[in-house]
Amino acid sequence: MQTDSHPLLRRMDALALAALVIARIRIDSLAEAAVLPLRQNDVARHPWLGQLLSPQAMALLAQQQLVDPIGLLLIVAALGCLLAYLLIAEFVRNAAASYRLKLLLIWAIVLLTVCAPSVKLSLLRQASGPASYSHDGGVIQTEATIAMLFEGRNPYVENYLDTPMAEWGIGEFRTALYHYPYLPWTFLFSAPFKLLADAFFGWYDQRFVYLLLFGAILLLLPGLAATPSTRLLLVMLVGLNPIMSLDLIYGQNDSFVFAWLVLSVWLWRRGQGAGEARGWLLGSAAAFGLACASKPTAWFFAPFYLLLLGGDEQGDRSWSVIRAGKRVWPAVAVCALIVGPYLLWNPGAMLDDVWGWSSGASATAYQIWGWGASNLLLAAGWASSRFVYWPFWRPQLLLGLPLMAGLLWRQARENTPARALWGYGLFLFVFFFVSRFLNENYLGYILAVLALGALAVCEPAKKGRNRSAG
Repeated sequence: MQTDSHPLLRRMDALALAALVIARIRIDSLAEAAVLPLRQNDVARHPWLGQLLSPQAMALLAQQQLVDPIGLLLIVAALGCLLAYLLIAEFVRNAAASYRLKLLLIWAIVLLTVCAPSVKLSLLRQASGPASYSHDGGVIQTEATIAMLFEGRNPYVENYLDTPMAEWGIGEFRTALYHYPYLPWTFLFSAPFKLLADAFFGWYDQRFVYLLLFGAILLLLPGLAATPSTRLLLVMLVGLNPIMSLDLIYGQNDSFVFAWLVLSVWLWRRGQGAGEARGWLLGSAAAFGLACASKPTAWFFAPFYLLLLGGDEQGDRSWSVIRAGKRVWPAVAVCALIVGPYLLWNPGAMLDDVWGWSSGASATAYQIWGWGASNLLLAAGWASSRFVYWPFWRPQLLLGLPLMAGLLWRQARENTPARALWGYGLFLFVFFFVSRFLNENYLGYILAVLALGALAVCEPAKKGRNRSAG
């Protein structure tokens, strides 16, 4: 096992985990207090959650108000795991034992602060109604599209006025009732899980799929880093991402597309230096095709990924368009097979939902929103309302094209997953900063991509190298 030579790294993982856990706990508690005013009563009367503690314990713990009793105990357990991690970092000198114990504790903290709250909200939703305790698009609307799939209806043609989506949102800002902005792999992949959940549990929540893929991400991440500390940092930065993990709890779907991206890079990594590299690389391209068939966010990785695919297995600077073409075809084929039928079914409806709604070109477009530079238009009075069309494609092209060229030029000189992912994350940040909206979930996704770019391996694996997670 490789070791970390810089003294700072011996405590950096412990410091980072402390910051992330404290941030997760604070953000989650504030979010619950702000958007879930009925959670205390709903937890107490839930047929399963309400029986986990005695009535007296439930009443005493509920007096803190900011967090429900179950959530409060999860916080206590997470802080206990953090304390154990800090003690192990200080006193356990055996590198192999320290790494395994630390990784186990990170997993425990993720289970306590991300997975358990997700399950809790899923249970509360099942008892309170489909429009409660969940995100509108990632959970409620995607479940509606699965129902439409079973009924043979086109989710890009239908509206969502007769679904639980109609009970969610604020007045005029509910334009998503007329659009499904995600791509077909989101509901095609999820459909079998709904059938299984309905058969075994009698009910389904889309977060089941997101949690499954989130777990897969965390299992794959150690194989993308080179040293124990970078493996631990990568797992904690993604698993305890302050925004993405919160969005997972409520059911936003950025982890869905991120999972296929991580799988693609992991398969590429496995193919480097392998005796049968072609199979790994074709699998990597197929996984990237699934990412592209999930959400348009993945499309912007295509130039960086194509450059990565065209590189030489030995890690030198040579690049071949023929080599890239021979390896990228599964991505094109997979994406075309998934997206193509719906595009042919009604191209106008699909383009309006996926592109027109988000760009402001649709008759019922998404509003100017979020934390990006688009707020300057409103502040300066250049937009009369949040719904007017404004050509954000101009600053995106003006800033994005030269940035893309510069990033690809740098990657050509250092053609590694780390460089490709860092360039992708940086480009996304600039692109969405000057877009019509920069919602907070995009920042969580960008942070996860940048974490991969900063901590992923910087060189292709050599033949015979041990690439195990440990």
